[in-house]
Amino acid sequence: MNKINWKRKLTSRKFWAAVVGFITAILIAFRIDNLTVEQVTAVISALGVLVAYILGEGLADSGGK
Repeated sequence: MNKINWKRKLTSRKFWAAVVGFITAILIAFRIDNLTVEQVTAVISALGVLVAYILGEGLADSGGK
C-alpha cells in the first residue's frame, strides 16, 4: 500500500478546497447561520494558505527533497 505524501497533500489547493467544501456542507446541514459559515470558511482558507506557504518554503530551503 502506498504511503500518503502529506507535504504534497497539504500544499494542494484542491485539498484545501475539498476541506472547505466539506466543512461548509456540514455547517449548512446543521443550519448554522451564514455569517458563522463564512467565518469558518475564511479561517480554514487562511490556514490552508499558511500551511502551504510554510511547507513550500521548507521544501525550497531543503532543495526540494
